[in-house]
This record gives sequence, structure tokens and C-alpha cells, in this order.
Amino acid sequence: MRINLPRPDLFSQVFGEVTGTGLGSSVQGIATDSREYKADDLYIALKGKRTDGHTFLKELEIDGCAVALVSEENNELTSLKQIIVEDPLTTIGTIANKWRKQFQVPTLGITGTNGKTSTKDLLHHIFEPIQTVHATEKNFNTSIGLPLTLLLQTEKHTLSILEMGANQPGDISCLCRISEPSHGLITNIAPAHLEGFGTIEEVAKEKGELFQSLADGISFVNQADDRIKNLSIAGDKISYGLSPDCDFSADIHQKKDGTLTLLFNTEEIKTQSCNLSFAKNVLAAAAVAITMDVDWETFQNRVLSFVPPAGRCQVKHFDDIIVIDDTYNANLESTIASIDYLNAFSKNGRRLLVFGDMFELGNHSEIIHEKVGEKCSDAHLDGVFTVGTFTVHTDLRLENIELHKHFTSKDELITQLKNIIRKGDKILFKGSRGMAMETVIQGVFE
Repeated sequence: MRINLPRPDLFSQVFGEVTGTGLGSSVQGIATDSREYKADDLYIALKGKRTDGHTFLKELEIDGCAVALVSEENNELTSLKQIIVEDPLTTIGTIANKWRKQFQVPTLGITGTNGKTSTKDLLHHIFEPIQTVHATEKNFNTSIGLPLTLLLQTEKHTLSILEMGANQPGDISCLCRISEPSHGLITNIAPAHLEGFGTIEEVAKEKGELFQSLADGISFVNQADDRIKNLSIAGDKISYGLSPDCDFSADIHQKKDGTLTLLFNTEEIKTQSCNLSFAKNVLAAAAVAITMDVDWETFQNRVLSFVPPAGRCQVKHFDDIIVIDDTYNANLESTIASIDYLNAFSKNGRRLLVFGDMFELGNHSEIIHEKVGEKCSDAHLDGVFTVGTFTVHTDLRLENIELHKHFTSKDELITQLKNIIRKGDKILFKGSRGMAMETVIQGVFE
């Protein structure tokens, strides 16, 4: 990861206050990846599960690196200044927290199993005409990325929207300590990252740390998610969902062209999306935006003008074939929702699923992939084609689907699909980010 510092002079001051050591050179950016390092960067040497950033210090010195934040001194270095701290990651988090405190603006933390990025992007789009928004970019939502995100905030920003990811216990509480949010939203809780958490209950507990950090703030609570509505709330609560008992409730309707509309009492909110999960993100965004003084007319116009990012249930047309590109990521809940959407299409033409592995499920991987197969059978899909290591368990559960096959390579899958697909088909492509299932779409159609 790497950023350009918006205020190098101010960063140098804050860095010195936290570490007790001056940078000794003009630092214009921060890099945590030696491959992304640029001249005049501060290099943060981090120890990970696979690599240790300290092993690249000599190489960086040769490339002209002037200063690095390290936990272990390398005595072979001569020109590279090493600032030694106990833990560089903790130190950069402390610096980011001190930086954030300089800008007392509303700060919304967003976490959840699905929809974090889509909801963050939607809210950024909604607030853009009326606020100067500071928001998470790319995938900077971890204990490394979030501090870098905060260091991009300046005095011009009037609102901060921060995405928070979690792979193991302690992640969310750490990110909350660093960012000190004033508002919090948990989109949903579903089986994901189980390698790090073990059980869905532990996932819920970790996500709930966001609400626990808001003793003086506001928690936006998804009442349609039992795991969320049962979480302990430390501060004020705003509820949203499909039930009329919620502070913000809506009915969701699908138009003839497949796009979804939400009805909030007398307010009609049209979208460009056919994705039910996105409609639920709109519902969450309404709770946040209207509570934070966005008027309904602005909300309506901004939602309608929002184009969902690539790979998030995008409908594409290739001659007489409809492709649903939902390749950005996958877990059990989002996959089931996508199958429901595919199944809602007209029964004219075959409904096919092309499905890649779901990752980070630990010991639960086999049973969760089996559940996808059971869902496909219950939905009476016309064909299912799986690829990868874990989706073989999906293929084994396709009891009443005649047209199905498992592939071990995407190249083989692409070759076979070209011979199988025909005009009139509706095809859903889905899989975890690491599977890059969009390359299968490209291989077949482009």
C-alpha cells in the first residue's frame, strides 16, 4: 500500500510528537510495500505471515530510500535512517489517530459481511454535492489501510466515511480505537472469514465492536438481520429494515426492466440496479443520509444517478444471452441472494450458474459449498458449472440438475462453456475475489 501525503509538513510534526524522533528528511508519501515505494517516501517495515518488510531495507537503501520505520535495526545500512519502535503498525495507527483528532467532523464507520464497499460508495455519491467527503479508497479497510486512509484527511473535509474490514478477533475494536467514529453501520452478518473467527457467532461479536465504540454516537441497526438487531448498543440507535416498526422502513418492488424501486411511505426511490442486495444497501443509506440532514429530493436524485461498481450484479447483454456479472466477491448469503435474482428472471431460456470457490471458510468450507448446491437444486436451475477446489462439494449436491459439471481449471471451463451456451440463456457468474471469475466472462464472450 502507498499514499501521497496531503500535508507533509504537518505529518512530520505529528510523527515527531508520537515517536520522539524527527524524520530527518522531507517525506512526501508513505509506503508499506517495497514494490510501490517512491523517492521521498517513509517506508513502514511490517512483519506479516508470509513476508517481513525488514528484508527489503537494503534493496530500498540502494534505490535511495532515506528513512524507514522499523522494529529491528539493520546494522549493514549506512545511508538509510532507521527509526526504531516496538511495533511499526501500532505506531502508524497512533499517528493516524492523532491526525484524525485534528479534524472534528462526523465520522461514519461501516462494516459487515457484504455490502461494505457498495454502501460506502453509494453514501459518498449521495453526500458529494453537499459535503466535502473523505472516504476509504481501494481496499484500504484493514489495520494497515485504515491508518493510511486517515492520513489523507485534511481540514477541507466535512465528513469522513470509513470502511472497516475484519479477518480475526480484535480487528474492528482496533480500527475503532484508531478512527474514533461518531456513527456506525453494520450492513449484515453472514458466514465469511471463518478461518479467522471459527464461528458465525464470533463474527457477529467482532462486528458488534463497532456499536460498542459509539457510547456518544449513533448506531444504524439493520432490523432485518437477527444477529445485528440482537447486538448490544452503547449509544443512540436508528433502526432500518422492511418492517414498519423501524425508524426507516421501505417496500422493495421490481419493475418490468428488472430494476428495483424502494417505497418509503410517500417517497419513491428508483435505482439503476437489479440487485436485491443493493436495494438493501439503499435502505441503509437512507437511514444514514436522512439522519445526517440530506433531504429526500437530493437522496432520490443521487441514488438514481449512482452506477453500481463493476462485478456487483451487473446485467450485460451479449447478443441474445443475458449475463449477470456478480464476480466481485462471494459468500453463502450473497450467493443465495444472487441465485434468487437469477431465478426471478423469465422462465423463457435456461438459467445457468457458473460458480467459483468461496474462500476463507476454514473447516466450514465443505458444508457451505454443499449448501450452495442444495440451493441450486431447490431453485431448479437448468445448469450449474463449478470451478476450483471447494466447489466440487457444490457439484455433488446438484441432485435434480441434469446439466452440471465440475472443472479444475478456468481455461477448461471457458472452452466447454463456449460449446454449451446458447441464445436465450441467462447466466450468473459468481465466486470469491481470488477466483477472478470476471476472466471467465471475458474468455467466453470477449
